Amino acid sequence: MSPHSRFESIGAYLPSRVVTTEELLSGLKEPPSFDLEKITGVRERRFRDTRPESHEDSFTLAMKAVEDCLSRSQYAPEEIDVIISASITRSKNATRVYMEPSFAGSISRLIGAKNAITFDITNACAGMLTGTYILDRMIRSGAVRNGLVVSGEAITPIAETAVAEISQKYDPQFASLSVGDSGCAIVLDRAVDENDMIHYIEMMTAAEYAQLCLGMPSGKTQGIAMYTDNRRMHNEDRFLLGTNTQRKFLEAQGKTFADEKFDYVIHHQFGATAIPWMNAIAEREFGSPMPPDLRVIEKYGNTSTTSHFIVLHDQLSEQSIPAGSKLLLVPAASGIVTGFVSTTISSLKV
Repeated sequence: MSPHSRFESIGAYLPSRVVTTEELLSGLKEPPSFDLEKITGVRERRFRDTRPESHEDSFTLAMKAVEDCLSRSQYAPEEIDVIISASITRSKNATRVYMEPSFAGSISRLIGAKNAITFDITNACAGMLTGTYILDRMIRSGAVRNGLVVSGEAITPIAETAVAEISQKYDPQFASLSVGDSGCAIVLDRAVDENDMIHYIEMMTAAEYAQLCLGMPSGKTQGIAMYTDNRRMHNEDRFLLGTNTQRKFLEAQGKTFADEKFDYVIHHQFGATAIPWMNAIAEREFGSPMPPDLRVIEKYGNTSTTSHFIVLHDQLSEQSIPAGSKLLLVPAASGIVTGFVSTTISSLKV
């Protein structure tokens, strides 16, 4: 039997600057025709420091998260076998955007992880869960003993572009106003028992929805923009992709959702009204109540790739997740990417 993996340690970094939704919307030429804070649930979010003497970018956010993660890991940098960077945004050295050298390679050199395999991946907001998926398979195959998945997201430039460009009551850049900056890192290693284990992780992509959320240089200014068709992206057909896939996965094992006895669910933090709707659809499809959902969207917004792990880090720091809790993590990303992660955590601490 191949070994399972587990979450061994977690670290996060959130910039100190807090920007409220009210403050952000005050810069719009034309206010939205709906209550953005009520619909998204985002009361405030963190913005990177842009002062020249302490400038924060994707790379610095990632590095601070790695340092926090390794401060409570049993592994020294030279003992790390793999480093996977999953950032969407790739700013480094102020405003420059880097594809090469890889973020993972640069991180390994800075922390002294001289023996680590390093590579970057990009899979929209499912980036860190995709990195977890890959690393889990590497550990289960016996190819490596452990590894680190990290992401630094200086993503609020799309919010700044939206504020500068939105000029109508409904605009495809409105979703950009819900994002926040962050960094997060996790170490995975081999599980030793079922009380601390990733039981399974599966992901899938439905490319027919790929055009519904696109990030690209703005056609109006020099900014980076994100254009989202929220009406078509957040609907029942799209939400059913994940529940149908998970139900079939469980049926193949002779199980039901109720058999899994999840204590909590963590969704991608993209909307306070969408998440309850997703839970209601899942309850109908599974024929079983959903567990309580953990969220931090009201104070951090949508932090893109780091979303699930920012929730996990926050709730662990609040001591809101008892040891031995079984969690379901549900990705939702442009692509469209969905899936499910089942894990029990006991030793993970903040």
